Amino acid sequence: RRMAETALVIAAHPDDGEFGAAGYSAQLAARGWDVYFLIATNGAKGTEDRSMPRERLIALRREEQREACRRLGARDVFFLDHEDGELVYTRVLLEQLVRFIRMLRPHAVLTHDPTDIIIRDSFINHPDHRALGTAALDAVYPTARDHLNFPEHLAEGLEPHRVREVLLWNTNQPNFDVDIEPQVDQKILALSAHLTQFGSLADFAAFSRERWKSGAGRYVERFRGVELQF
Repeated sequence: RRMAETALVIAAHPDDGEFGAAGYSAQLAARGWDVYFLIATNGAKGTEDRSMPRERLIALRREEQREACRRLGARDVFFLDHEDGELVYTRVLLEQLVRFIRMLRPHAVLTHDPTDIIIRDSFINHPDHRALGTAALDAVYPTARDHLNFPEHLAEGLEPHRVREVLLWNTNQPNFDVDIEPQVDQKILALSAHLTQFGSLADFAAFSRERWKSGAGRYVERFRGVELQF
């Protein structure tokens, strides 16, 4: 694989990308890849603090995401600001995703696996995750490739683009394990930037380490990888 490639992490909410792919994202950044994050919603539903004003929460979560990306070595993060908890697959959302794919021209896209509602018989896949994952896959193929989709992009200098690899996290069909033993502390550090979401760092770190440990005792991120052949 060539160096200086681009990876685009497409996540529904602030912190989703870190849970799903922070270790691998940090690895890619350390190898010289340009790693970008694209966050679809505003994070307005992400608190149990009933005294937290909505606009303050949105602003805090945006800053937390920026800090998390800095800790991972990502080049930049972008926000689409759809309403948290109400994300729907629309032509507007698809156009936004295609725009960023054509603008950033990633070799790899990392996003939510939308194919199952129940994941590993242990949790329910959030409806925002399912809507975004489906839209992201459709943006990758076929929409971003065909100049006849959103032809107005051509007038802006945004050419069609062919993504070569898709990696889906929180999947029931993993086929690609990434050993993140060297990056596990960096992953925890990135997630700990989300101060509105988690309690003490010590408790969170202990929980996280157990969650990501493989049967062999190594820390892994598991993906369903798709190498696009055409």
